[in-house]
Order: sequence, then structure tokens, then C-alpha cells
Amino acid sequence: MYIITLNYANIVPDGENNKLVYKFPNSVPLVDKYIALSSLSMYNSWFNIMSKFQNNIFTYTWTSGIITTTYTITLPDGLYEVSDINKYIQFECINNGTYWITNGDYYYPFEIMVNPTRYAIQLNTYLIPTVAPAGTTTPAPAGWPTTSFNSIVSFPDKFNIVVGYLPTNSVIFSSNNNVANAYVPPSPTKSNYYVAKDANGTLSYLSNTFPNVHPNDTIYLTMSNINNPYGLPSSIITTITSDVAIGEVISMQPPNYAWTKMIDGYYNELRFGFFGVDLQPLFIADPYINITLVIRDKDEAYLGTK
Repeated sequence: MYIITLNYANIVPDGENNKLVYKFPNSVPLVDKYIALSSLSMYNSWFNIMSKFQNNIFTYTWTSGIITTTYTITLPDGLYEVSDINKYIQFECINNGTYWITNGDYYYPFEIMVNPTRYAIQLNTYLIPTVAPAGTTTPAPAGWPTTSFNSIVSFPDKFNIVVGYLPTNSVIFSSNNNVANAYVPPSPTKSNYYVAKDANGTLSYLSNTFPNVHPNDTIYLTMSNINNPYGLPSSIITTITSDVAIGEVISMQPPNYAWTKMIDGYYNELRFGFFGVDLQPLFIADPYINITLVIRDKDEAYLGTK
């Protein structure tokens, strides 16, 4: 049995940290050989929100006087929980002047949060007054409206999958403006995102399907020089589950080797890659990855175990 190891030094330096190459000292024959993962350690650091995924943009409105402006929020590439997205919303609202401070408390036109009871993402939009509430020390620089309203929040394609607001009748989700607090919501149903209104003019919505904030909780490690006729793609050697918190170390050491037949031939290198569930290459922020693999001959005994 033979052991090969890969680490930071084997990463292809393209900035994405998702490809590794192991080069043999010379071209070697690999005939009737089987390979298996022995151990793997890496940080849970692959991004779930990225511009290349086109899942990082949504919009909201603010009316000053009678002029309504639509603001676009573009999330920087990163690893986000729903609470992190909401914090960035607050950051952008402050930058845009679409907030106010009353008696030391910050107020924003909308927020998103996890509703664990309903296994959904909840959106709350708040009624914006026409004059500063009593005790307001920092009026919204964007200006107050002449008629009260709720922001229109829109979740376009790709971001709507993250928060679970899929289109109804091919129309993307947009919350109601509730001009002059006159909106009367229909009976809450899946098709209208279970919209509800309270006595203060707050509109609350629930995602109409399960949110997919972290689509790549399980990822694939692929390898050249193998061919699994039952796998798709046929180059998958193992799956990796991010069963730790963001930024913590994922450590794998299978209790038994899952042997995969290598394609017979002469090789000077082996190539490895990390892919998401959509079979697209991942962006991995932390390049400190360690992989140990074992290679054995076909006729070695106890192929199914260590």
C-alpha cells in the first residue's frame, strides 16, 4: 500500500483554492491500482454568496417627499448566515440615509430573520412616518415622505432562492408599498407569501419554499484518473459534509476505505477538485487543506477495510 499527501503547496494558484495537483517524480504506471481517501482536514470556508453565483443582489425603496428611489443592495462575496445579511442591510440603510434614530434606538425600513417555527425566512417591512417621531435625534437624511409608506423589497432571481421566496405566476417577489397604511392583505396563503399586517402597519411575509442559504453543506472531492461508471460525475472520490461552524476545521478519517479503481495508464500527476452540489467549482477562502490518500494493488487482501 502506498501513501500520498497533498497540502497548501499542491493548490493551483488561481485564487480559488479549489484545485490541487499531485506530481509524481517521474511518470509512473498505474495498472490494477485502487485509491481511497485516508484523511482530510480543511476549514469550513467556501462562500455561499458570490457575484459569480449572481445571488448577491436585491432592492428596496424609500420615498422622500413624493420622489421614490430604488436602492440596490449588493452583498460582498462571503460566507453568510441570515443574520449577517440583515446586518449588511442595516449597514447599507445607514449609508443610504434610509434610517433614523429615536431615543437612542436605530430604526430601519425592513429586516429579514429566521422564523424557526415555520422553517422559513421572515421579511418585515415597517410603516415609514411623514414626520420624525418624538425623540428622534437623527432624522433620515434621505428625507421623510409626504404620505406614509412601507418600502417595496424585491428579491430577484438567484437571491430569491437563498431566502426561499420563489416567484408566483412567474412574477418575482415584491412586498407591498402600503401607501397611507391603506393596504388590506388577503388571507395568508403560500401564493402571497403568507402576508400579514399588524396595527402599526408592519407587513410580515414568510418564504413560500424552504430557504437555501447554504446550498453546499455537502461538497464533492473529485479526482482525475478514476472512472466510477455509477457516479455523476464519474470522477467523485468522496463527499465532504460541513458539520462544523463557519471557520472551524472539518476533519475526516473514514473508518473504512472506499476503494475506487484507477484508470490503467502511465501518469505524471493526479488532479483534484472541490465542487458544489450543482457540480460547479467552489470558491474556498482558506487554502490550508490537507489530504492523505492510499493506493494499493488489486490483489492485496482486505480491499474493503483498513
